[in-house]
Formats: sequence, C-alpha cells, structure tokens
Amino acid sequence: MEDHKSLVERLVRIGVIKSEKVRRAAERVKRHLFVPKKYKDMAYADTPLPIGEGQTISAPHMVFMMNELLDLEIGHRVIEIGAGSGYHAATIAEIVAPIDEPPDKWGYVVTVEINPTLSTQAYYNLKEAGYLGRVHVINMDGSAGIPLLDEVDRILVTAAAPDVPGPLFAQLKEGGKMVIPIGPPGGFFYGQELFVVEKKNGRMIKRRVTEVAFVPLRGRYGWS
Repeated sequence: MEDHKSLVERLVRIGVIKSEKVRRAAERVKRHLFVPKKYKDMAYADTPLPIGEGQTISAPHMVFMMNELLDLEIGHRVIEIGAGSGYHAATIAEIVAPIDEPPDKWGYVVTVEINPTLSTQAYYNLKEAGYLGRVHVINMDGSAGIPLLDEVDRILVTAAAPDVPGPLFAQLKEGGKMVIPIGPPGGFFYGQELFVVEKKNGRMIKRRVTEVAFVPLRGRYGWS
C-alpha cells in the first residue's frame, strides 16, 4: 500500500501532477484526515473511498488532475459544488490561500454540500486539519448558484451534472474557468465526460478532457 510521499511522487512521475503549486498542495494536505476511520489504512491508495451517505472521496489522481485543469492562482475566489469530506477543498485552499503567504493575498474556497450529514462531516474535517480560515462550508443546493456571493474566478463541480448549470455559469466571472463532469448516472460506461468550461466575452466555451465516473449531481440543476 502506498504512503503519502510515494503517492505524490508517482502522480508526478506519470504526469498527473504537472505544476509545483499542485504538487505542494498534494504534499501538504493529509488525505487520512478526510476519510472514515475504517478506511484510514487505505487513505493513500489512488482510488475513491466511501465517506457515507452513498458518496465517495475522489481518487487522488482525479483530484489533482482537476486542480491542474482549474489553473488556480493565489488570490482566486473558488466555489466547489459537492464538499464531500472536505479533502478537495483543502487542496484548493493550499493553492489560492497558502499558509506561507500573507492573509491579505489569500483567496478563498466556498464549498457547498447538499447533504447535511456530509456538510457537517466536511466542516469538522476541515476544522481538524486547520483549513476553516480559508474554506467556508455551506449546506445548500449549490447547483442553483450561491446567493449573495459575487462572481468568482473558478468553479469546481465534483458530481456529474446533466449539463452546465446556468446559475453557476452566470456566477463565473469573465475569463473564469469551471471544471465539471457531465453525463448520466453510471459513469463513463453511460457517457460521463469531464469538461473545462471558460467564459469568454460572456459566452460558454466547453472543452472535453476525458471520460470519468462520478456520483450524480443532486439539486435543482442536477439529476432527480
């Protein structure tokens, strides 16, 4: 079974982790703090793991692939739809609000979870791991956008949607990027694909990346 260091080194070696900022985040965030106790010995296996409520924590290679596609920078404001256990939000926070930078340069992550049990779990995991100053957890239907929140630089969706939710695209600033899996429940066997979505001159530009397998997005703009 891989440990934390060997997992990161392998993901760098095979080209999943490409940038120094994503590598640093991978090294700093301890995945074992975000998995249930019964799976602690598998925390650094490159595989999804159950976190309860029929949901999973994504495999590390997918987390860091998505972070590379987001093209994150210090100071970015980020929405994540699907907090899960909080792990992915923590890896983003290490890039947009790294602890070794002054707080006035920090961006932030707002991670939204529709399931109240998981949102509570994410909150306490992030608290224990020391990220609450940089990550904010909200329990609501994130597919319909986040009221009272300004336009943001990046949006990450961690569950497969029927299509790009209009309210989320509207909340993306000009020049911003969204990474989102699109397709029906059931994974790549049923046509799920990962897309990078950019807003250019107010228009939506979609780029297909690869086939994927995610849990279905719930909520008004998700799957019923």
